[in-house]
Amino acid sequence: MYGVVEIKGHQYLVRAGDVIDVDKLADETGTNVSFDSVLFVGGKNPVLGKPVVSGAKVSAKVVKQDKARKLIVFKRRPGQYQKKKGHRTHYTSLLITEIADGQGNSDKIDAKSKNAQRFLKK
Repeated sequence: MYGVVEIKGHQYLVRAGDVIDVDKLADETGTNVSFDSVLFVGGKNPVLGKPVVSGAKVSAKVVKQDKARKLIVFKRRPGQYQKKKGHRTHYTSLLITEIADGQGNSDKIDAKSKNAQRFLKK
C-alpha cells in the first residue's frame, strides 16, 4: 500500500518503511508524528480524496533534524563587482511506520527491513 500525503505544503509519495526528507518540523528526534492530510491511498482498493481521504492517516517517526549541503551562489560582472553567498536548508528526516486508508486497512513497516532495524531500536 502507498499513499500521497501533504506535509507543509508539499506532496510526497510514501510507502511503509520509506525515509523521506521534509521541510523542518518542530518535533524532536525520536518522537512519533501523524499526518491526516492524505490525498490518495493506493493498493488493492485505491481511495481518492476530495480533497483528502476521510479517516486516512500516515504515521512516521522523526529520525533526525539536519541541514542540507551548502549551495553556493556566485554573481560576477566583469570590472564591476562580484558577490558570493551560501545557503543551507534545514530539514527533517521521517521514517514512515504506518499507512491507514480509513476503511480499516493499514500497512505497517516490516520489522525485518533494513530501515526498521536501523531506526527502530528496541
